[in-house]
Amino acid sequence: MEPEIKRILYATDLSPNSAHAMLYASKIAHQNDARVVVLHVIEKMSTSTRSLLSYYVDDEEIEAKNKERVSYQTERIRKRLDRLCERECTRDPDFLKRLERIEVREGYPADDILKEAEASGSDLIVMGTHGKGNLENTFMGSVARRVLRNASLPVLIVPLPKGSSEITFRDESI
Repeated sequence: MEPEIKRILYATDLSPNSAHAMLYASKIAHQNDARVVVLHVIEKMSTSTRSLLSYYVDDEEIEAKNKERVSYQTERIRKRLDRLCERECTRDPDFLKRLERIEVREGYPADDILKEAEASGSDLIVMGTHGKGNLENTFMGSVARRVLRNASLPVLIVPLPKGSSEITFRDESI
C-alpha cells in the first residue's frame, strides 16, 4: 500500500537558501494534493540572558518585544513566500492555496518541529540543512540530525547549496 501524504510540515530557518528545500515541499504537495504547514522557530532566550535583561527591562516589555518579533517574522515569511512563488512556482502556481498556515514561535527548533509535526498530523517533514559547526557537524546540522533521529514519520533533509543560489528567499526589505 502506497503511503498517503496529505500534510507536509516545511520547517525553515529563513536562511537565503532555505527556499531550495521549500521547492521540494511544494513539488511533493503538488504531486499528492497535500496541504503545507510552514514552521519557523525562533531560538528561545536562555535563562541567563533573560535574567540579565530583566535588570534593565521589565518582564512585560520583554514579552511585548517577543510578540512583536514573532509577528514580524510571520509577515516576513509570508512576503518571502509570495516573492518566491512569483519567481519559482511555475510548476505549481497554486502552492499558496495549499498553504494551510504559517507558524512562528519561540522555542527549541528540533523539539518544536517534532511537536508541530505530531500536533498538525503531518505525514512528512521537509527541511534543509547547512551542516554548520564542527567539521560541518559531520555533514548534517544539529537541528536536522535531532529531528531525523527522533521523528516518528518520514523526514526529507535537503542539503542547501553553499554560497548564493538562484533559488533563494530574498529579503530585499531588510
